[in-house]
Amino acid sequence: MLVLDQVSKVYHGHKLTKRVLDGVDLSVARGEALAILGANGAGKSTLMKIIAGVEHPTAGLIDRGGFSISWPIGYTSCFQASLTGADNARFIARIYRRPIAPLLDFVEDFAQLGPYFRQPIKTYSAGMSARLAFGISLAIEFDVYLVDEVTAAGDERFRKRCYEALMYRRSTGTLIMVSHDPRTLRTFCTRGAVLHGGRLMMFDDLEEAIATHARLQTSAA
Repeated sequence: MLVLDQVSKVYHGHKLTKRVLDGVDLSVARGEALAILGANGAGKSTLMKIIAGVEHPTAGLIDRGGFSISWPIGYTSCFQASLTGADNARFIARIYRRPIAPLLDFVEDFAQLGPYFRQPIKTYSAGMSARLAFGISLAIEFDVYLVDEVTAAGDERFRKRCYEALMYRRSTGTLIMVSHDPRTLRTFCTRGAVLHGGRLMMFDDLEEAIATHARLQTSAA
């Protein structure tokens, strides 16, 4: 089981201190599919990065339960912009000790970048970078997949491939998904959580989580 115990995250800037997460508790069992909702700037992406280990919490404990966890799909800061998409894929294959040729074939076919796959990432649009990150994430088998609004990337055919790939991962692994689209969350998730004011409210009923998020959004308008 993945467990977060009283996790907090504070950012310090010039004459500014911002507490993004404030004592977050979270537990996700193998095979679950959890939706995380929250307003823009609520800290959802920060929470996903902390779960992945991309960022460290200011306070609190994380027990990943021996799970292998993907980086947030769509998160591209792990890439070296001066290298090509293919070279970045090779590098990640070596890190995770995966055969390089099959991984490259999968990513090239899935991401649909055409000749850009062998061009530097600094020439990519944001959507292209997200598609590359999505393809590399799915080329490596993880116990837990973190998904952050990536299903909006690409054209209709690519979105269909994303849907099919995520449904397969949903059936074989664990999913934690951030999305503003209730239809997407209803498709993939069975439980919900709402991040508000730095605190995370957990709901066994996904519809209750969606309704709570909508109510908070309305009251803040």
